Amino acid sequence: QIDKYLYAMRLSDETLIDIMARFRREMKNGLSRDFNPTAAVKMLPTFVRSIPDGSEKGDFIALDLGGSYFRILRVKVSHEKKQTVQMESEIYNTPEDIMHGSGTRLFDHVAECLGDFMEKQQIKDKKLPVGFTFSFPCRQSKLDEGILITWTKRFKASGVEGADVVRLLNKAIKKRGDYDADIMAVVNDTVGTMMTCGFDDQRCEVGLIIGTGTNACYMEEMRHIDLVEGDEGRMCINTEWGAFGDDGSLEDIRTEFDREIDRGSLNPGKQLFEKMVSGLYMGELVRLILVKMAKEGLLFEGRITPELLTKGKFETKHVSAIEKSKEGLNKAKEILTRLGVEPSHEDCIAVQHVCTIVSFRSANLVASTLGAILNQLRDNKGVGRLRTTVGVDGSLYKMHPQYARRLHKTTRRLVPDSEVRFLLSESGSGKGAAMVTAVAYRLSEQHRLIDETLAEFKLTHDQLLQVKKRMRAEMEAGLKKKTHETAKVKMLPTFVRSTPDGTENGDFLALDLGGTNFRVLLVKIRSGKRRTVEMHNKIYAIPIEVMQGTGEELFDHIVTCISDFLDYMGIKGARLPLGFTFSFPCKQTSLDAGILLNWTKGFKATDCEGEDVVYLLREGIKRREEFDLDVVAVVNDTVGTMMTCAYEDPNCEIGLIVGTGSNACYMEEMRNIEMVDGEQGRMCVNTEWGAFGDNGCLDDIRTIYDKAVDDYSLNAGKQRYEKMISGMYLGEIVRNILIDFTKRGFLFRGQISETLKTRHIFETKFLSQIERLALLQVRAILQQLGLNSTCDDSIIVKTVCGAVSRRAAQLCGAGMAAVVDKIRENRGLEHLEITVGVDGTLYKLHPHFSRIMHQTVKDLAPNCDVTFLLSEDGSGKGAALITAVGCRLRDAEQ
Repeated sequence: QIDKYLYAMRLSDETLIDIMARFRREMKNGLSRDFNPTAAVKMLPTFVRSIPDGSEKGDFIALDLGGSYFRILRVKVSHEKKQTVQMESEIYNTPEDIMHGSGTRLFDHVAECLGDFMEKQQIKDKKLPVGFTFSFPCRQSKLDEGILITWTKRFKASGVEGADVVRLLNKAIKKRGDYDADIMAVVNDTVGTMMTCGFDDQRCEVGLIIGTGTNACYMEEMRHIDLVEGDEGRMCINTEWGAFGDDGSLEDIRTEFDREIDRGSLNPGKQLFEKMVSGLYMGELVRLILVKMAKEGLLFEGRITPELLTKGKFETKHVSAIEKSKEGLNKAKEILTRLGVEPSHEDCIAVQHVCTIVSFRSANLVASTLGAILNQLRDNKGVGRLRTTVGVDGSLYKMHPQYARRLHKTTRRLVPDSEVRFLLSESGSGKGAAMVTAVAYRLSEQHRLIDETLAEFKLTHDQLLQVKKRMRAEMEAGLKKKTHETAKVKMLPTFVRSTPDGTENGDFLALDLGGTNFRVLLVKIRSGKRRTVEMHNKIYAIPIEVMQGTGEELFDHIVTCISDFLDYMGIKGARLPLGFTFSFPCKQTSLDAGILLNWTKGFKATDCEGEDVVYLLREGIKRREEFDLDVVAVVNDTVGTMMTCAYEDPNCEIGLIVGTGSNACYMEEMRNIEMVDGEQGRMCVNTEWGAFGDNGCLDDIRTIYDKAVDDYSLNAGKQRYEKMISGMYLGEIVRNILIDFTKRGFLFRGQISETLKTRHIFETKFLSQIERLALLQVRAILQQLGLNSTCDDSIIVKTVCGAVSRRAAQLCGAGMAAVVDKIRENRGLEHLEITVGVDGTLYKLHPHFSRIMHQTVKDLAPNCDVTFLLSEDGSGKGAALITAVGCRLRDAEQ
């Protein structure tokens, strides 16, 4: 008879499978960007990205607010031999008037209890990290924020919905002022449960609560979570499944009793699934059924007492007691007698049957929604059989004599292709909240240490002014006769006495030797109203055996290439003036004489160092006896850069290269150049500023990473300034920082790959790319380097690149500020307007380098108005222009 009466509460497997499919659809809607706003099941991202990995440690406090009582725990996680957890807790009452009063009062109460707890633990002076288990639906955009969407269960405090509970709690703590707490994570109790069980079983990826309320969370693939950036890895989703059916999707299975309960609740129309399932409502459901059956004379011979009609008189714990297999009927008699209905033996059997139907329906409904989550996990993993663990907590699941068994049985029947282990969370969600907090704490510690390390790369205005001042002092030392020998910044005279004036005219040859390729150019310069420069060139390779053979072989090879070019252009007969760009350190004694100080860049030809390279070239031409050339000038590429820009802009009197290497030149007053006779006019000085700091004057700003790069370079101890600013080395600095960060466990899960150990793997072009791109593309670049990075790794790598290249640009700017201010003072000007001709891949290709460098020059040399002009082919066109100016001045003298 009762079965007939309550047939609507008995759900067939067919119905349960249908509900499972409906819930799966609801999950999908909640995860999608388009449907989430209207979805009933909110599928909230929790920003918890992994279950405990065993490395968590520390001393934490966990607050647990949301069930029938409020609990505070102290959790100590230590690592002696294995990870051990020590917990102490206190339970505090939350009176009804506080649950329904103002939000301020509620959080004052929480802060007061926390103060009392810390007092008892004698930790009021410590600022321990706190995890806040808050068992209500919250929107999060980060771990330490929780914006309450809506109160559920028994709570209804005003002014909290729509507010961030972390802010409210912090405010309450601050107002007291007697202790300090660092709230690092807001954790939903389901997440806490999953984390608690995950600590004991790494396979745990679902958290389930069946207590006062009901809810579940599980680990979802990031690629399915539209509401959070990034596709990498997983994140725990708090389903908030209590609201399943709030959009009407369960109307066909809700009964008149469910509707009646909803009408009398604090939140009508909300949490409809929860109201069919959870402990807060189960006793009341049974009471409503008993009242109706009594009214219809089916129970208690129709007797209805005031107690039976009182809401909340029949509690869920009574349901649990009545369903006990042995003493259940006695309990029923006891409980019903207290309600004053004088039950018969038949009445007791009937009431026991009603309880069973109501609690069994709850277990069946939870089995179907849980089944949907298990199917989602199985599909995500693309496996035939899923092996997983579900962490469970909640008074109903724990206290009811049959509930757990029924839930397990139905779940296994509904998802036969899953092997599910149900793990009871012994310590509630507190330990889990501490785990989440431990992970958050580890990450924030890590961020602090990373910031601390990278702080060495952040130079203050005063530090940069110091660099400028020292560069100035080193330049002075290089210009003076008595200090020139020992000076590190060599300030070499170039014998280029003037920039182009526009009257240059004629055909010129240029040679460009500075790397593995060698260029020969014909440059036709035409003066007049429409000045033009027309260029033809051909590139020749220099085989390694020639680079490292004898000097004669090298210069014979060069002459052979010139011969080929002259044939190719059909100009062998003419004796053309030639400029020779020779990008190696040279001491010039005149415009057409340069003594090679030492080879660099892999050249090792014998019998050249200490010799005049123009003499070696002329001898090579003589040996060939095929053509004659007029070698007018030896040119440094930095000077060439200045000259090409000066041809466009007469105001250009400085050349700068920031590419593989770095150097600068500028027009200095002859009276200051003590190494060359004569006081009149100006001459271009090649600073060779890469060697700035080789005497230790930059040691206070060099980091351990700079020292490592220097120690392992081909020319240890030399070109220290260049090693902090130029393209050839920035990638190496970054690589050294990344290795250190990996060793310290901040990156790549602490695994140093072979790639990362390889010198020069991190080319500077990668720096430029990484700083320009979005994180996913950064990951792709790192993958090319054999580095499997997570999203977090990519963020750190990007930050490191930014810090290193920013410092490089600022240091370069400080050097340039020293140069422009010297020129201004040389000329006795209040204010100088000047142009710098610039070349080099780093300057041209890096997304921020030029901007930061310009800003630094502006900050450090406020009385100079500096324009930067990109140079076109300084080593080719520039060499021809120097030759043309040289010819012009030579003709003028004659």
